[in-house]
Amino acid sequence: MQTQQNLHQPITCLANLRFYQELNDFLPGPQRGKAFDYAFYGRPSVKDVVEAIGVPHPEIDLILVDDKSVNFEHLMWGGERVAVYPVFERFDISPLVYLRPKPLQVTKFIFDVHLGKLARYLRLFGFDTLYRNDLEDPEIIGISLNENRIILTRDLGILKTSRVTHGYWVRSTEPK
Repeated sequence: MQTQQNLHQPITCLANLRFYQELNDFLPGPQRGKAFDYAFYGRPSVKDVVEAIGVPHPEIDLILVDDKSVNFEHLMWGGERVAVYPVFERFDISPLVYLRPKPLQVTKFIFDVHLGKLARYLRLFGFDTLYRNDLEDPEIIGISLNENRIILTRDLGILKTSRVTHGYWVRSTEPK
């Protein structure tokens, strides 16, 4: 017989996740390059699960749950097999659910405070680059949305903000 306390405790669910290619950069060593189980409570969205693990949504191009393409709002139940793929450059996956907005027609960047040297180099190469060392994350996101700019950052938190549509986590600390 269950006690009253046991009836109200959340039920732990498990899903089996696998991240591919450069998405492994965001994972702890033991989880890189292989499938692993992830425990969660309730019915979170697949986006919430993926970002809780540490992978920002702008870096993702395709999510398969039990071999079926899903969007970020797909709710998890437990027992699923989830495969998460980065941006595809050589394959046309347009027949599948495309998680990211269409690419911007003009490539323009906005940088966070950590990437001043890289911003300077890209300006020298002729890219439309906005960099100021006094911008806060909400300002960077607002400018990105209003001016259709890609956010380049070393701050994972900004990329996990749901309003961000185009962004990239710069993996190297060496601007060249």
